[in-house]
Amino acid sequence: MLSQLRQVLLPAIALHATISSAISLDLSSQDSIKEAASIAAYNMMQQYSGNVSGNTPGLLPGPYYWWEAGAMFGALIDYWYYTGDTTYNAVTTQGLQFQVGANQNYEPSNQSADLGNDDQSFWGMAVLTAAELNFPNPPAGDPQWLALAQAVFNRQVSRWDNATCGGGLRWQIFPFNNGYNYKNAISNGCFFNMAARLAKYTGNYTYYQNWAETAWDWSESVGLIDDKYNVYDGTDSNINCTQVDHLQWSYNVGVYLLGAAYMWNITQSDIWHTRVQGLLNASDTFFTQNTGGDTPSSSPYIMWEIECEPHSNCDPDQKSFKAYLSRWMAATTKVAPWTTDFVMARLQPSAEAAAAACTGTSYPGYGTTCGLIWYTESWDGTYGVGQEMNALEVIQANLISFAKAPVTSESGGTSVGNPLAGTGQGSGIKEPGFHITTADKAGAGILTLLFGGGGLAAAVWASI
Repeated sequence: MLSQLRQVLLPAIALHATISSAISLDLSSQDSIKEAASIAAYNMMQQYSGNVSGNTPGLLPGPYYWWEAGAMFGALIDYWYYTGDTTYNAVTTQGLQFQVGANQNYEPSNQSADLGNDDQSFWGMAVLTAAELNFPNPPAGDPQWLALAQAVFNRQVSRWDNATCGGGLRWQIFPFNNGYNYKNAISNGCFFNMAARLAKYTGNYTYYQNWAETAWDWSESVGLIDDKYNVYDGTDSNINCTQVDHLQWSYNVGVYLLGAAYMWNITQSDIWHTRVQGLLNASDTFFTQNTGGDTPSSSPYIMWEIECEPHSNCDPDQKSFKAYLSRWMAATTKVAPWTTDFVMARLQPSAEAAAAACTGTSYPGYGTTCGLIWYTESWDGTYGVGQEMNALEVIQANLISFAKAPVTSESGGTSVGNPLAGTGQGSGIKEPGFHITTADKAGAGILTLLFGGGGLAAAVWASI
């Protein structure tokens, strides 16, 4: 396999680390895209040692938090899906299984000091992706992908907070953690995303689709999503969500985009079509426009993290956000095929720029280390899990038109579910209790407030 061959060759290449090469990428060649993806995947996994004897499976070393390991395993599921390379399947399954926690809901006790709903969701979305893509199932008797995703979702349903702001999920799960008062876009967007996808996979539209509608309506009502479909970072329950932090991060618009695409797929309605297109338009915030101003790209539509890249102050979390926008934009084309031209007009030049920025000589890339900033089309001197995951996801996304459509329980899905998973820890299935009123909409905050202490397979899936 490509990645196994690389494990033999790259140590030798390390002897010539002072010679800058690059990741070669020809988007007209599937083999070239797969080879480029294999390099980024290999470089990323050189920073993971959870599969080494004596280490803890599923954890990345510092400075990376627990959630980013779940995101990384999601990228490796995508890698298998796009390339067919099984090199990382065993380590992915091992990590996803080891971190489920005592109650099999991705709330491990050793993460309680900073466990957020968004953190838990990245593990939940990884196993949901495993179910949708028919990633090899764990052995019978072990927690199954779909049941794990349902457990995460049901646990979050139990935490939907109607006591403040008329609803919404808090960022942090436990009241003793900083940020418990913050109701942010990524936590609520992940909840919306999972609700829409679970509705499609299970066919249980009454329960999951209703929760998706509720999460979207609430997000709009408090101003996390504005009338132009910009998605803002969060709001504060201590002031009843009357003001919004207007920072914009790429993964926020991405997580709502894929959920909205699934809702369009399920309903075929004009309102969800409008929302998907609106979110696509809003995503252009995260692509340089080649207009001269403060976007120094040499080509149009190269992805960037606008809040921190221009100032070179992205933290380790933020250095991975472009991976998720790439992931979710590509996945959107499978459930809403009419988005393909828009999406690929942006992911293609971004992939080329990302590959051109993978010329670093720092460990572990040996001449193919990927940097954070792509619009300069050269290495920026940084490296890390996020940088490699960004490059991996945007490069392999260019195989989406050749990939199979996701499955459902009625169209070949084999993952075993449990609709009551996660309900045995003091919570039960509950229906949404939030309804938007004109007063709610009028009360949505519009002031900026920075809160202190995240073969061609072109089948239209709508017919499934």
